Amino acid sequence: MPTLRPTLNLGILAHVDAGKTSLTERLLLSAGVIDVLGSVDSGSTQTDSLELERRRGITIKSAVVSFTVHTPAGDTVVNLIDTPGHPDFIAEVERVLGVLDGVVLVVSAVEGVQAQTRVLFRTVRRLGLPVIVFVNKTDRAGADVPAVLAQIRARLGAPVVPMPVGDCAVDVLTGQDDDLLTAFVDGSLSDAMVQGSLRRQSRAGTVLAAYAGSAITGDGVDALLAALPGLLPSRCPAVDAPLSGVVFKVERGGNGEKIAYTQILAGCLRVRDRIPVRGADAKVTAIQVFDDGTAVPRNSVEAGRIAKVWGLTDVRIGDAIGEYRATMGQLFAPPTLETVVVPDAADRTAVHTALTQLAEQDPLINLRQDDVRGELYLSLYGEVQKEVIQTTLTEQYGVAVTFRETTMICAERVVGVGAAVEHIYRNPFLATVGLRVEPGTPGSGVTVRLDVPVETMPLFVYKAVDVFRDALEQTVRETLQQGLRGWRVEDVVVTLTDCDYNSPGTTAGDYRKLVPMVLMEALRQAGTVVCEPVHRLTIEGPADTLSAVLRLLAQHGAVPYAPVPAGPAFELTADVPAAEVHAVQQRLPAVTRGEGVLEAEFDHYRPLRGRAPERARTDLNPLHRKEYLLHVLRRV
Repeated sequence: MPTLRPTLNLGILAHVDAGKTSLTERLLLSAGVIDVLGSVDSGSTQTDSLELERRRGITIKSAVVSFTVHTPAGDTVVNLIDTPGHPDFIAEVERVLGVLDGVVLVVSAVEGVQAQTRVLFRTVRRLGLPVIVFVNKTDRAGADVPAVLAQIRARLGAPVVPMPVGDCAVDVLTGQDDDLLTAFVDGSLSDAMVQGSLRRQSRAGTVLAAYAGSAITGDGVDALLAALPGLLPSRCPAVDAPLSGVVFKVERGGNGEKIAYTQILAGCLRVRDRIPVRGADAKVTAIQVFDDGTAVPRNSVEAGRIAKVWGLTDVRIGDAIGEYRATMGQLFAPPTLETVVVPDAADRTAVHTALTQLAEQDPLINLRQDDVRGELYLSLYGEVQKEVIQTTLTEQYGVAVTFRETTMICAERVVGVGAAVEHIYRNPFLATVGLRVEPGTPGSGVTVRLDVPVETMPLFVYKAVDVFRDALEQTVRETLQQGLRGWRVEDVVVTLTDCDYNSPGTTAGDYRKLVPMVLMEALRQAGTVVCEPVHRLTIEGPADTLSAVLRLLAQHGAVPYAPVPAGPAFELTADVPAAEVHAVQQRLPAVTRGEGVLEAEFDHYRPLRGRAPERARTDLNPLHRKEYLLHVLRRV
């Protein structure tokens, strides 16, 4: 079976209000898939389809649209994914990055490199994704393209080649291309050699080609569109390979059915196919493929395309389709804020159902239910996200809620070494489990190790040790979501030190039920300290407002570092508790005459001084042996 046309999965990334969605709209017009240019202000764009997005004028959910770029070298199908620019919706960006081949980073010609620009660029660099820059809003008063390109070089630390290619491009390109440098020195340099080096280095992500123009007027957009297939790497997936794909977005249809946004990397997926999803077969009932600006019903979707798939009832974001095995991990810091949802008494069940569906679309909101108090908890990146959730619940689900004051999500760190063991016949389960807990290195998360001889393991374990380790790790991670004081335990090493069984009666369930009890006792022996999340702020402002900024930071518990003078301005970094970031952001314009610029990013956890706050548990504490066993045995 022949291969398909080359495809390019393209992400449009930017700080909020840089013109990302307007550029997407203009690209669609230039590609011929729409006849009339939509407007963010009027709410008529293709990708901002939610009423809430149109009303607020911001992108909240990622959106997919497909078009074809025609070049003398052939056609390339571009699957373009528009992403949110507001930092409160960074989780939506994270889910998209894993399916991209390249990125267009939009930077305002007036505001220049902004806080979210830097966060996004560092992340795509870490992933090795090639980037093209589009300096937007050149039609606006105050636009300064050379100054913005200088900012990109200085603040992003990236070599930039202004387009169209000029003399200065050779200086940039020869710095990383010895053959080009040799040709330059011996006088044999040609335009074709320069263009070839630019294509190679751009696709490899070592230089940034920078276009400038206006998404509103269309200036520069045609040139950007034509350059996409040459400057970013496309793929030629074969349909005769085994099925492989990944689900990167989940939403609900008008009848409440799940719709899985799926990238097909290889093979072909057809209506009525049965595929494994979370341990059970699911039947594909319908497919829509993104093609020429819209999603059209099809009986199948081939490699290289992105489709909406119906029928995968239990599917979640990140699930594999077929033989897909790659994993991206978490790219951005988890949410550091939390709120309690308070529904009207009559709407309690409806609110839980609605929030469960929202958690399917955004797993990082981490919906938790306290069965004892009847309370629901949500994790957040910021106040705007909370407002959007509240509005969505009211308008989309018809339920009214209020939120309690946003608080920090703390963490617990192990301070010593602890060990515990539960022997077979001395507990209700046909198993022995011994665990040791000790501190891990900062940023290491949860590490699980096996330190027992295989002969102490049941037959079903040592024939599949990797499966057992994965199951053990999953149970350990779930248990450590609530430590001694109710907070998630970070940076810890858990080692299985003892294991026994009673053949043939012992099952995997015996270990799953016993591990939480042993783990929490080992944790109690080790001890923990509660830590608060700390954000690193970078603030720029007029030099004469530095004293006022320092006073503002002191009022919110920040620890500033030495400011760096920059002519008539200053740059300052400071560590501030996550709970205070929003207040600093709100008050900064007043003390800097509206000229202050702030970038905030999670940096680390630090031990809290004074009495450590406790978080109400949402389950029965395995440390309370009798209650835990009664609960588990009743459930069995």
